[in-house]
Amino acid sequence: MKRIAILGSTGSIGTQALDICRRHPEAYRVTALTAKSSREKLFDQVRAFRPEMAGLLDGIRQEEIPEDLRFCRWLSGKEALHAAAAETEADAVLVSIVGIAGLQSVMDALEAGRQVLLANKEALVTGGHLVMEKAKAKGLPILPVDSEHSAIFQCLQGAGGNQPEKILLTASGGPFRTWKREDIRKATRAQALKHPNWDMGAKITVDSASMFNKGLEIMEARWLFDMPESRIEVVVHPESIVHSAVAFTDGAVIAQLGVPDMRVPIGYAMSYPLRKTTGVPAPDLFALGKLTFERPDEDKFPSLRMAKEALRAGGAACTVLNGANEEAVARFLRDEISFGEIYDLVARALDALGGLPATCLEEIFEADRRARKVVKER
Repeated sequence: MKRIAILGSTGSIGTQALDICRRHPEAYRVTALTAKSSREKLFDQVRAFRPEMAGLLDGIRQEEIPEDLRFCRWLSGKEALHAAAAETEADAVLVSIVGIAGLQSVMDALEAGRQVLLANKEALVTGGHLVMEKAKAKGLPILPVDSEHSAIFQCLQGAGGNQPEKILLTASGGPFRTWKREDIRKATRAQALKHPNWDMGAKITVDSASMFNKGLEIMEARWLFDMPESRIEVVVHPESIVHSAVAFTDGAVIAQLGVPDMRVPIGYAMSYPLRKTTGVPAPDLFALGKLTFERPDEDKFPSLRMAKEALRAGGAACTVLNGANEEAVARFLRDEISFGEIYDLVARALDALGGLPATCLEEIFEADRRARKVVKER
C-alpha cells in the first residue's frame, strides 16, 4: 500500500487524486491533507480518509476543529506544508498547490526522500535547476502530473533509451484561439474563464486563455526532460485528445491520446509504473472523426515568445515572468486591469528585473517578490 500526502487536496487536482484513492483503497493510504482556505471541504476529506495530519494555509485555531476530527494533527500556514511534505509518513507527495509556494514543498519532500508527484508548474519554472539537482542527488525522478508532461513521460517509456529529437507540446488554444489580437486584449473575466475543454481553477484557466500556461509548460519540459527550448515545439490542437508527443531521429512520432480528464495523468503518476482504473473511458476515435493541428500565433499570444526569451536569458528571468504573471492574473480576476495588460505588465517586469540571479532559493524568492512589486505598483 502506497502512503500519499496531498498538498492542495481541495483543489481540482487534489479532489481527483482522492477519487482515485477512493477507487483503490487497497492500494493507497492518505497520510496528510492540506488546503489553503476551504475548511469545510477539508473537514469532509479528513472524515473520509482519516489522515495522520491536516492543515490550512490560511490558519485554524484548535477550538475551530470539530470534535470528531481531533484525532489527527492540525497545523497552519507554512508549517502545515512542511509537515505534510517532509514529516508525516509518506512514500509519495502530490504537490498540487498553486504558485511559487510549491517550490519549497518540492524541495522539502525530496530532502526527506519522498517521491514527488508534480502538479505545480512553478516549482520547475522558478527553480528547475535546483529541483532537478536535488532529485538526481536523491535518486528520485520527478513524476509529472500535468497532462502534457505526463504524456511526454509516457511516450518516453517506450523509447527504449533512444533520445528524443523534439518534444511536441500540445495546446488547446484556449477560448481565444480564433479571436483577433485586439479583441483578445479587451476580453472580459467571464470570457477568459470559459475554457472550451478543461474544467480547472480560475488562475490556470486564465493562463490557458493567455497561453502563459503553455509558456510555463515549455519551461517545465525543459527541466523535466533536459531538452533545450529550441527543441520544444508548441502545437495547437483544439480537441485536446493528443496530450503531447515525442519525435525521434528516425522520423517516428509517439503520441499519447486520452479524453480531457485529469484523472488519467494523476492516476499514472500515483500508480507508476503500473496502470490502474481511473473511471475514465478511452477516446472513441470513430466519434472523434478527425484531429486538427495548427501553429501558434505568437503575435496574438506573446506569452510564448516571452517564455522562450526568459529561458534563453537564464538567471531569474523565468521566476520574474512567473511572479509577474501570477500577480497580473490576480489583478485581472479582481477587475483591476484589462486582459491585455497581463502581457504588458509581465513584459515590464522582465525589462526591469530579467537579469537578476537565481543561484539559491533565497534569490529566487527575492526575484519573485520584486516582480510582484512591479505589477502591484502599476
